[in-house]
Amino acid sequence: LCNCSSVGSAGCNLTTGQCHCLPGYTGPRCHSCAHGFFPQLGGQQCQPCSCSPAGATSEQCDHSGKCQCKVGVTGLKCDRCSEGFYRFNQSSCEPCQCNNLSHTCDSSTGTCLECQENTEGEHCELCKEGFYRSTQPAHGCQRCPCSTVASTGTCHLEPGESVPRCDKCKEGYTGLNCNQCDKGYYNSDSICTRCECNGNVDPALSPSVCRPDSGECIGCLYHTTGFHCELCQEGYSRDSQGTNCTRKEATPEPREFTTSAPNTTKATSFSTAVLNSTLSPTTLQTVFPISSSDNSTSAFADVSWTQFNIIILTVIIIVVVLLMGFVGAVYMYREYQNRKLNAPFWTIELKEDNISFSSYHDSIPNADVSGLLEDDGNEVAPNGQLTLTTPMHNFKA
Repeated sequence: LCNCSSVGSAGCNLTTGQCHCLPGYTGPRCHSCAHGFFPQLGGQQCQPCSCSPAGATSEQCDHSGKCQCKVGVTGLKCDRCSEGFYRFNQSSCEPCQCNNLSHTCDSSTGTCLECQENTEGEHCELCKEGFYRSTQPAHGCQRCPCSTVASTGTCHLEPGESVPRCDKCKEGYTGLNCNQCDKGYYNSDSICTRCECNGNVDPALSPSVCRPDSGECIGCLYHTTGFHCELCQEGYSRDSQGTNCTRKEATPEPREFTTSAPNTTKATSFSTAVLNSTLSPTTLQTVFPISSSDNSTSAFADVSWTQFNIIILTVIIIVVVLLMGFVGAVYMYREYQNRKLNAPFWTIELKEDNISFSSYHDSIPNADVSGLLEDDGNEVAPNGQLTLTTPMHNFKA
């Protein structure tokens, strides 16, 4: 009796008793699985291992059907690359090239997945947007000091520099980190705002256009002034269109203007504003329209202006003469007071029966007064008064 497996044999040799095994079976009775096969769980049938010849070390598998895989290969049948490897081929899988910044990559292309430390790229060799690679490899990718409000947020390092530069500043911003206001802009609550100068500032003459801290316009042109160059300078006013500042024309207001027939006296009265301003005959003719047909009226304007100049000159001369007279009078009065104060003084002293007499003069300190008194000319009047007689004067005491 052969006693062959009913599942794995196809009969037996009655002479030798050897069973004829089906593919995948082996043993004298064909009850065991052949090399490269494994028994089906819960049954007696043998299943092929089907191990990948490129990824498995052999064709044999364990009782669960798992093949023994090469390094970098995984899977039940060793038919795919394990984590950290890619490009499954006839030899093996290649390790991912991710600069130690990722543990996985695409199994077909090798593109790194889930790059770490703010990196990106096929091999995690680039910094993410908004980051730059530090000069010190240990620091990796650092965040750019660029605001997304003032710039694109990206930056780069120039060769030989350790401080990054922002790639591109937005309109109105400038500087390495786009943290300054550009020409023509000013800082308004940490935001660069365009200067408002109403087109009355030339950037070629005033590059900054306005003050970077307050926005006050610098170098207003076209006779304008004000914080935003919105006003006209003194002596100027807006034109009829309200755009340009033009000089104010002196518009006199005549009180009266009368003309009579030719060969008669013309009388003209001007306002104080007109008299104080400098007017030429042409201006007078402009202020007071004169008909070309009346030649006498035109001549009157010229004569009146000449007479006006003569009157002004006469008044000036009279004022000067009066001032000179006043100064002379003051000088003469002061001389008179000085002479009066320097007049000679006489002093008489009576001591019992003796009489002493002295005199002096401040303005003539060396004057000789010995001859002012004469002994022979003194006599007592009947009324008891003492009379001092000099050749020219009589003095009583």
